[in-house]
Amino acid sequence: MTDPTGGGDVVIVGAASTPFGELFGDGFADLARRAATAALADAAVPLDEVDAGWLATAFAYTYSDDGNAGTSLAEPLAMYGRPVSRVASYCASGLDAIRQASAALRGRVCDVALVVGAEKMRDVGPRGSLVLQHVDRGHPVLSKGRTAPGIFGIVAERYAAVYGEVRSAMTAVARKNHAFGVCNPRAHFRAEVTAEQVESAPPLAGPIGLYDACPTTDGAAAVVLRRATEARGARAATIEGIAMSNDLGYFTANMSSRFDMLGFESTRNAAAAAYAQAGITDPLDQFDVVECHDCFTITEIVNYEDLGLCGRGEGRDLVLSGATGVGGKVEVNTSGGLKACGHPIGATGVRMVVDLCDQLWARAGERQVSGARRGLAHALGGPGSLSCVAVLADASPVGGGAVE
Repeated sequence: MTDPTGGGDVVIVGAASTPFGELFGDGFADLARRAATAALADAAVPLDEVDAGWLATAFAYTYSDDGNAGTSLAEPLAMYGRPVSRVASYCASGLDAIRQASAALRGRVCDVALVVGAEKMRDVGPRGSLVLQHVDRGHPVLSKGRTAPGIFGIVAERYAAVYGEVRSAMTAVARKNHAFGVCNPRAHFRAEVTAEQVESAPPLAGPIGLYDACPTTDGAAAVVLRRATEARGARAATIEGIAMSNDLGYFTANMSSRFDMLGFESTRNAAAAAYAQAGITDPLDQFDVVECHDCFTITEIVNYEDLGLCGRGEGRDLVLSGATGVGGKVEVNTSGGLKACGHPIGATGVRMVVDLCDQLWARAGERQVSGARRGLAHALGGPGSLSCVAVLADASPVGGGAVE
């Protein structure tokens, strides 16, 4: 599979995010506008120079009345007379929007692109959101009783059956990501958790407990992109590779003979394509920092394997060894991940790139990874049916990122 949207000739020159959390005082338009204007200011690019925009919102009309089209970004910014497209690819919406903007820049369809990811989820109760959507609009048989914890709970049970005890590794992921979240001023949850708290938490589905799951969250994030040859200033992050793969159906994924419930083919395919563009042959050695999809703690563990940070069945030992924690071989989810930073679905992929830019530009504060030069962003959409992977590298003339 080839995807020509990476290759190093498109750069990110501005990146910003709102805080993530229960933002009842802000509407969808408020969040989108705040993220967009902050990213434009970060890039020192006036709105008038932006000639195309992309809005990532996964579930318009499920959580609010906004986000159903590019107009939900164009109107708050008064960005009229220019194309603004809405992108919906489940949890990979944000990264897919960046992929599409990158392709447009490479094809010279536009010169300056703005990507905003936004989702307003907390105004609707859990039983009125995705659960109700599955019952009301989904498959009349396959949607009944289907929940995200239920899907990934099966993955955890299957992993334990094949590779052995995984509870301790899931607990380690929760503790690691909550510890990172403490140091992230934008995170939804900013408190550490103990092993006892994680393992005695109310159960959701199978081995998945409350502290194994990410929250539903409000938030927005934005990035400004241009071609590398036209970027102004000394600070930029190169998109060395970015690719997406769709491999299973949304409702039928769990019944496919190709899904072994030990990992996700979509991630492996997207990673292979992005790595080929970026020249990545040894991910554990070549990445300094990784933001990967940890909607549940077991998901981060299998993602290690699908992204090539370790072999199949070795994800459990990788996290228990400390290799993905503070000072480890490759620090994973220094934002706190979906687990602690939060998961406003359309915003998450863009937020991952914002956090990578903060690392590459040496402005991540207490979470800063020393000498970070290359990072990986990964989002898994649907029940693992699609995935997007991006490789970013510091393009600043000063090694390790340019300090603002």
